[in-house]
Amino acid sequence: MATFFGAGRLRPGPGTWASLATTLLWWLLATHLPQSAHLPVIVGLIVLVTAVGIPAATLEARGSGAKDPSHIVIDEVAGQLLALIACPLAWKPLLAGFILFRGFDILKPPPIRRLEHLPEGTGIVVDDLAAGAYALVVLQLLLRFRMV
Repeated sequence: MATFFGAGRLRPGPGTWASLATTLLWWLLATHLPQSAHLPVIVGLIVLVTAVGIPAATLEARGSGAKDPSHIVIDEVAGQLLALIACPLAWKPLLAGFILFRGFDILKPPPIRRLEHLPEGTGIVVDDLAAGAYALVVLQLLLRFRMV
């Protein structure tokens, strides 16, 4: 689970592969749901992935002996889903949400970097949720001002 069904083993950039897979899977799922179900379903998925992801990341990090091994990508799944809340199912906004999340996840602007210091799987997952929240805000502003 921590590797998101093996996406964390892809190279180069396992986090980018996991974010891309998440974006594509969300698009595929959401296109088969009524519009009114998008928000509750994506929020439910974020809660589920976070609830499963924190203990899975903890166990995998302990097993590997590393604080935040690159093959743990369940955190990217949670953060990417958060970035895509209320994102239109069109290629430009989805691509923008993907790029924004990856950018914030890689750059880790304050206070995201500090969240990595939380213990074990909590630190692994919560910093990506924060990156997803940053991406969500920026994406919604871009959409509001018709820049995407």
